[in-house]
Amino acid sequence: MDNLLPKLIDMYEDTPVLVALYDGFDRLRYANRAFRSAYFLEPGEEPLWPDLMRRNHNAGRGTVIEAEDFEAWLIATQSRRGKTGFRALETDLVDGRWLWMTETVSSDGWMLCIASDITELRVDERAARKDRDLAIKAAHTDELTGIANRRFVMARAQDMLRLENAETGVRGCFCLLDIDNFKGINDSYGHQAGDTVLCDFARRLHDLLRRTDCLGRVGGEEFVLVLPDTPPEEAMLIVERMLVVIRRSRPLANHAEFSYTFSAGIAVSEAGDSSAKDLYARADRALYTAKMSGRNCIHLHTSTPINRARRDSRTPAAPALWTSGAMTPIGAGTDPVPHPLARCSGSPLSRG
Repeated sequence: MDNLLPKLIDMYEDTPVLVALYDGFDRLRYANRAFRSAYFLEPGEEPLWPDLMRRNHNAGRGTVIEAEDFEAWLIATQSRRGKTGFRALETDLVDGRWLWMTETVSSDGWMLCIASDITELRVDERAARKDRDLAIKAAHTDELTGIANRRFVMARAQDMLRLENAETGVRGCFCLLDIDNFKGINDSYGHQAGDTVLCDFARRLHDLLRRTDCLGRVGGEEFVLVLPDTPPEEAMLIVERMLVVIRRSRPLANHAEFSYTFSAGIAVSEAGDSSAKDLYARADRALYTAKMSGRNCIHLHTSTPINRARRDSRTPAAPALWTSGAMTPIGAGTDPVPHPLARCSGSPLSRG
């Protein structure tokens, strides 16, 4: 078996089929000669996928991207990329080639991409499939923010319930995020400003996600974050970091002093869960408690205590950002209460 790997790599280098391997953070870890040629990579380069797309787009080469706003296209594409165990899609290159690409994702988030040249297939067949792919994309995308919509993100939550880490027994966490006092933002600054805040919220949070995580807008100012294979203590750290990033945001150009916050309810996927609706209901109760505790904070709904000292290796450390808004349960079987170090602000007059 040891002699097969070098032979396999040699054959990958010689095949006209494009082959690439990305890690869980969407960094390119291997690309064969055909892939490097198509995407203008030097041997040994290991860019992040968004950086590779951005570099080629700016140079007018690589993947054809028919979008007026490249960054919006990038967010929309990342919201679906690597979220299912397998998918197949067509993509075309600026040089005129059409590729049939498959993406296979392992349980630890690594992704194998294999693409074949299908340029010689009938043009009308390709056009029909492209129209189909665009229709599927529209059905899974929130029109305003460009991220996943309710249908897509809830389907990913249902997928999470079917997957369990064999070593840890962890399925993951379901987070319900709600922008604080959003009606007041619309009333004070106008609905266009409210839309700007929604898009800013989606973009800033999306920049913090791992590729296997899924963020979707489920209605109004409410968003769902699905964190597969993520224990509760790690989910807390991820959302705490998001709290800090949003507090620092100043999205309204004409109102430099404007800032906003959000509250979060987190539900841990447990052995008896069979439906994403169960997770949503528990996260909704936790979110309500966070709102009643003063907003701008997190509430965790779980039947077991968590270890706040634990950080999974999948989450990159960010010491300056992991320290605010934490809430943990007293103990098993009890209703969660704010952690002594939790900092919540605002007035608990309503859930908004």
